[in-house]
Amino acid sequence: MKALFFIAFAAYAVSVILEFTGTAFRKEKLLRLAWIAFIAAFALHTVFLAARGVAAKRLPLSNQFEFANGFAWGVALFTIAVCTRMKTDWLKVAAIPVTLLIMTYAALQPMEIRDLMPALRSAWFGVHIGSAVLSYAAFVIAGCIGARYLILSKKESDNQKALDQMDFLSYRLVSFGFLFLTVVILSGAIWAEQAWSAFWTWDPKEVWALITWIIYAVYLHLRLRGKKKGRQMAWYLVIAVFVVFFTFAGVNTLLHGMHTYG
Repeated sequence: MKALFFIAFAAYAVSVILEFTGTAFRKEKLLRLAWIAFIAAFALHTVFLAARGVAAKRLPLSNQFEFANGFAWGVALFTIAVCTRMKTDWLKVAAIPVTLLIMTYAALQPMEIRDLMPALRSAWFGVHIGSAVLSYAAFVIAGCIGARYLILSKKESDNQKALDQMDFLSYRLVSFGFLFLTVVILSGAIWAEQAWSAFWTWDPKEVWALITWIIYAVYLHLRLRGKKKGRQMAWYLVIAVFVVFFTFAGVNTLLHGMHTYG
């Protein structure tokens, strides 16, 4: 399985190189090859996750390596879905490298398959962790769209239609991610009460999940009230992504708590 993981990793790397080269030199053929390589990497990645799940006899999301893999897979899934359905080729140059970045982080983690800790053996495992994967992936894609918005809005051309599409699409993705992050927090509270006899323990992961939830709640409030949009909200989404990454990786690396499993 390690070989399968690194083949998928290499395919993602090839797609990044082709995407950057094709974008820099305006070569449509290279951009098409980059997308094919990315689709192939995603397919291999999916096979790897399925094989690991079969080998572990559970969802492959129990430790930092597995969650990072799931996170990267979720970002790739959203990238493919959004680009295919919405014809948003401008997203690829931001989202494809982010997928590789998360895969790189996964590659640096211990890859051994381990038995679930007693606290993780619950029916809430799939709901809680699976919702986190979808939520974080949606937020990251929204951040990628925000970055592209900032770049495109500086160019003097007829980009308003594309900018409006980016603004609306990022709002929809944040709404989706916010819904699933709410599920993460609520299911986590119920699970914590069953495992540790307390709905809330102020564990670092819980605190930063709540901080992330508040940040995106503020974004949705500003959008729904019509107070902010455009470049201001694009900057907001780019900065918010760093909070998501800290909640994902920084907490486990720098702040020890009950959620530090691997």
